[in-house]
Amino acid sequence: MEKLEREIRESKFSELMNKHFAASSIPKGLYCLSLRLTDEYSSNAHARRQLPSPELLPVLSNNSYHHFVLSTDNILAASVVVNSAVQSSLRPEKIVFHIITDKKTYAGMHAWFALNPVSPAIVEVKGVHQFDWLTRENVPVLEAVENHHGIRNYYHGNHLAGANLSNTTPRTFASKLQARSPKYISLLNHLRIYLPELFPNLDKVVFLDDDIVIQRDLSPLWEIDLWGKVNGAVETCKGEDEWVMSKHFRNYFNFSHPLIAKHLDPDECAWAYGMNIFDLRTWRKTNIRETYHYWLKEVTYWLLMFLTVCLILPYLCSKLNIITVILPL
Repeated sequence: MEKLEREIRESKFSELMNKHFAASSIPKGLYCLSLRLTDEYSSNAHARRQLPSPELLPVLSNNSYHHFVLSTDNILAASVVVNSAVQSSLRPEKIVFHIITDKKTYAGMHAWFALNPVSPAIVEVKGVHQFDWLTRENVPVLEAVENHHGIRNYYHGNHLAGANLSNTTPRTFASKLQARSPKYISLLNHLRIYLPELFPNLDKVVFLDDDIVIQRDLSPLWEIDLWGKVNGAVETCKGEDEWVMSKHFRNYFNFSHPLIAKHLDPDECAWAYGMNIFDLRTWRKTNIRETYHYWLKEVTYWLLMFLTVCLILPYLCSKLNIITVILPL
């Protein structure tokens, strides 16, 4: 019986590892879609048409519209988010989507939305290479990710090496695997800290992740008073679902680092970063970005391994007396 239990336990960890690698790799169908769309972009003038059309360009900086920002390299996921938002909206003509992607996906992403318009909503597709402001001098996370061997090895190395599986439950192991997804060291995952500079003419945006489906009209989000705070979010430590709604800082941060242990509370509630409201006008009055860069310099390895920008913001905001507003579910 003991031998069987050990074998079952080992098989569960193997299953989790296989699922992790399968989820991290690019499905063949999605890969082929991106290649086909890139080819379409190079050979079809309709796939290269300007997004949005020239007469609509002023809308991109018009604060009377509802501006969504989506940072992703997954074309189908972006399509799901955009289409679900438009279909659920009571006023789709007021929606503007700013989609930011990487250089390799830009042509395919542009071609998809050029060939599949979501009228009356407006879609802008930009690659990170098209933002002149995104340089290594302004974005030190680029240099940190590329040069730090420990970071690359943590996300792309052997996840079983050094893991004490005898004292780890499969559920805990699955959570740790999820936290070691390479997407967390992608520039696309860190772009939200630079939103005020990337969109200098916008006052308020809703930042969305690419793994969500919108099922109701989000227009009321622009009516929420953030009381002079930078960020509006939903807590993820209170709810009936113990797996999804039980996230505290201890689930994400490495408290073995003295600076993290000194400044953060492991029992503090985390929040869902799949949908955040950002008051960019208030943000520009703070030094959040500079404080974030300080943390990058002081605890680069721990910061990029265990923190995402969305989770370090509570610390930055608390130090600046700009506490996150908690939105109702």
